Amino acid sequence: MWRKIKYYFKEFPAQMKVAKLLFERGFQVREDGKVVSDNIEIAHTQIAKAAEVDRRVVDSTVKTILSNKELRRIYTKLRQTCLLQEVAREFDLNVIIFVPENARETGIIAKVTETISNSGLSIRQALAEDPDLSPEPKLILIIEGEIPPNLIEKLRKIPGTKSITLC
Repeated sequence: MWRKIKYYFKEFPAQMKVAKLLFERGFQVREDGKVVSDNIEIAHTQIAKAAEVDRRVVDSTVKTILSNKELRRIYTKLRQTCLLQEVAREFDLNVIIFVPENARETGIIAKVTETISNSGLSIRQALAEDPDLSPEPKLILIIEGEIPPNLIEKLRKIPGTKSITLC
């Protein structure tokens, strides 16, 4: 995914930083040039501060996005998602973080979720980080129910497992 977008900013490293930040955070670029999270506008100065660039770079990035048909189709449809990882305990949920050896290997998510499901647990939320965006992509699973000790051993035995963390 990111490689496809990155191509359009290869000549503009500062714009690439902004484009990546917008993409990672799920910030949408509207046709009027405003950057939003749902319908909440995010000031270009705030984005510039977060990306450590000048505000004019954010303006230029938005113009680049809106002037390119493919980028426009992507960025005008982005949406943020609420990740329950940090508040799971408040809802009596558990968190399993699965780190694969190779996040591009097919079937890893299926094997992990099948193993959890076969243990009688319900997965309330799952987020797989993109290997193009994250230096060490992981699968974050929010689980309903107590995690039996043998589940961790079963997950460790899945081929391609690098690490398992319970939070």
